[in-house]
Amino acid sequence: MRASAPLSRRETLYGLGASLGAVAFSGLLASDRARAAAARPLAPKSGHFNSKAKACILLYMAGGPSHIDTFDPKPKLDELHMQKFVRKDKFASAMASGERYFVKSPFRFRKAGEAGIDMCEHWEHLAGVADELCIYRGCQAESINHPTANYHMNTGNRFGGDPAIGSWVTYGLGTENQDLPGYIVLPEVAYPQGGAANWSNGFLPPYYQGTTLRASGSPILDLNPPPGVTRGHQRRNLDLLAKLNERHLVRHPDHSELAARMENYELAFRMQMQVPGILDISQESAAVQQLYGLDDPRTAELGRRCLLARRLVEQGVRFVQVYTAGWDSHDYIERAHSQRIRAVDRPIAALIRDLKSRGMLDETLIVWTGEFGRSPDNGKRGGGERLGRDHNAKGMAMFLAGGGVPRGEVVGATDEIGEKAVDVAHPIRDVHVTLLKLLGLDDNKLTYFHGGRFKQLSQTGGEVIDELIA
Repeated sequence: MRASAPLSRRETLYGLGASLGAVAFSGLLASDRARAAAARPLAPKSGHFNSKAKACILLYMAGGPSHIDTFDPKPKLDELHMQKFVRKDKFASAMASGERYFVKSPFRFRKAGEAGIDMCEHWEHLAGVADELCIYRGCQAESINHPTANYHMNTGNRFGGDPAIGSWVTYGLGTENQDLPGYIVLPEVAYPQGGAANWSNGFLPPYYQGTTLRASGSPILDLNPPPGVTRGHQRRNLDLLAKLNERHLVRHPDHSELAARMENYELAFRMQMQVPGILDISQESAAVQQLYGLDDPRTAELGRRCLLARRLVEQGVRFVQVYTAGWDSHDYIERAHSQRIRAVDRPIAALIRDLKSRGMLDETLIVWTGEFGRSPDNGKRGGGERLGRDHNAKGMAMFLAGGGVPRGEVVGATDEIGEKAVDVAHPIRDVHVTLLKLLGLDDNKLTYFHGGRFKQLSQTGGEVIDELIA
């Protein structure tokens, strides 16, 4: 007789507890896990309360846009421009200590829309949809380092390893289209600092991890089967693999990763039919492609991803995140920020207009943000003054549109030089709690047991920012 393989530590513990009750419990657990594997883990779910927003598009400006040069003008800096001072703080970073000088904004501002929202002169297209925006000037971050700040804004945890907000949303609500992932990320060729951990599922089951579509070439590698392999061949192979995996899952009910892998095989099979058509933006009219700026090399890259975001949400994807970098303007902010604003202005305005024209804006929450704001002053580097801005966690701006937010309003304020939020000031965890509520989710109920306690996006609970809800 062939010798049996040694028992693992976990299997030994199961054996030691094999009383009749333990056997019955293990059998129930195994069958429950097997049924869970067969069920659709991303099936649509009801939220904790009714909400207008059914999906979210998060536009992430990696590097930290300057609120002072985009949506939060500070005339006081005109008076202080180039005045030098020394900040002595041995506990502060080099970006917050030593010899400093104030920097006024190089841009003019104007009142846009009927609401008269302050916008930098270079927001030419976004100014046309100003009355759809809610500018929030009161957010406060906690870190001035890019990776930790990115993790904090995306996952609620500065040190990474926790689920991204898109993972939490799909965990809470599922998705409307079972042939596509519920959480899709559209990065640039270069990932943001911190990498893929910014859209990780963390300790949530693997179903909820963000699925990235590549910025160049085929959006998904190996999307099409190799020559000579038909869908019938694939189906039979998957059916056999599923039978083998289901047997293994019953024997090892604690392996949640296996159930997720089984579902991912099936999802990949279904995606072969759906994805090519959805990603083919040539199906869009010439007018729509022009609206998003696909006819201009400066805007085509982001325009394509914003158009894809609309198509994905239109097909039932719950959460789409679009990344674009280049906002880290320590030097020469006039040149750097003007180029970045022009590159994103037309595609983002087009996304808002397009969603509204299709009757989708009320059900789609749009969020525009970076990881922190910029400082009203700068330090000398390399012996020169280059009129830029350092990182600033104490004050930043973001905007929201659609999905149940106020239209044409400015919420919160920073002090007279833009250094610190002073009105409707809230930490990032409160922003997260508010975004979840706009999507019909209660942060205190959207929890997952891990590491001995129930965890949530806000880490320790937060406060809804009522002013951001219409």
